[in-house]
Amino acid sequence: MVSRPASTPVLITVTGADKPGVSSVLFAVLTRHGVDVLDVEQVVIRGQLVLGVLVGTDSDPEGLQEAVEQAMATVSMHVEVELGSDLLTAPQLGSTHVLVVLGRPVTARAFTEVARCLAALDTNIDAIRRVADYPVTGLELRVSVAQDTPSADSALRSALVDVAGRVGLDVAVERAGLTRRAKRLVVFDVDSTLIQGEVIEMLAARAGCESEIRKVTESAMRGELDFTESLRRRVAVLEGLSESVLDEVAEELSLTPGARTTIRTLKRLGFRCGVVSGGFTRVIRRLVDELGMDFCAANELEVQDGKLTGRVIGEIIDRPGKATALRRFAESFDVPIAQSVAVGDGANDIDMLSAAGMGVAFNAKPALREIADTALSHPYLDAVLFVLGVTRAEVEAADAEDGLELLRP
Repeated sequence: MVSRPASTPVLITVTGADKPGVSSVLFAVLTRHGVDVLDVEQVVIRGQLVLGVLVGTDSDPEGLQEAVEQAMATVSMHVEVELGSDLLTAPQLGSTHVLVVLGRPVTARAFTEVARCLAALDTNIDAIRRVADYPVTGLELRVSVAQDTPSADSALRSALVDVAGRVGLDVAVERAGLTRRAKRLVVFDVDSTLIQGEVIEMLAARAGCESEIRKVTESAMRGELDFTESLRRRVAVLEGLSESVLDEVAEELSLTPGARTTIRTLKRLGFRCGVVSGGFTRVIRRLVDELGMDFCAANELEVQDGKLTGRVIGEIIDRPGKATALRRFAESFDVPIAQSVAVGDGANDIDMLSAAGMGVAFNAKPALREIADTALSHPYLDAVLFVLGVTRAEVEAADAEDGLELLRP
């Protein structure tokens, strides 16, 4: 029996202006030399191609190198060829984590600090791709920790939170793998998350006590005051207002930038989307219907003889109530709680974000940022899409296909 000669690994790296035909010319040469293709990676950055091909050849690797160099010259591409058994390393097991770095902008200095942090933790950057150029710059990094243990995971997250705060970036950290792509239900808080401002303050303005209500609201959002008690105190001052003010305020709601894009895109992807709010159903229901959302849980204001009584009736959607509502909606749509995402901004969202598979603190108070899986500090709700792995290019391509106008400043 004649043994087969040992295969020599050859790494071919082609760079230059991207154009049709580069790959076909290269692979035609590889075909003539009868090589085995072991690995291929390609990226195009602003029209510049980087193509890497690892092959194994049983004979004449130097002849292959010469043929590749001549072929690439015909298409005006630069090529580097490396030979040697040290190119064959153990098979990669895949990245352990995915990081999404968001900034406006992402400066070289800031990104350097992220890279240094990873290096100090013996964490390798396996791949980088851009996921957004508007309204923020978003970069997705696939990384591998040297020792994939719970303590290493915790250290990675903690260190990146510290770096992000120092350099003015948002850095989301998730485990790589199927779980990241398995999210199926997204729940949004309403006040200062899905919409700008607080509904209770808009109602209080009609009663002439807006500043008083704002102080109570801010105290509750910081976690200094029990939400249920703060809700009763704030609603009490609305006693005697005409119920027509509920519809007036509903007309005045202003969506957070990126909210429509976010909901529209999530619905395209088959997500169930809804709101769980400490606000009031009568005010937000129209918005929920307009956005085509799937569910809504909020508080009910009592009305008698066309006037607000200053009381809330039925189940109170407070801090524990929000988590209960999330679990109820997940169960009703047969979605495991681990495949849910909750987005909020205040201390009354703590239980909901803790219960969800991913909790996103959106321009949030410190109490919520401390427990969230991800904290976003830019005022654009579509940043949630980038954290979920959806790119701006994919969003705009889908909008264009549906005939929607691209809106950029």
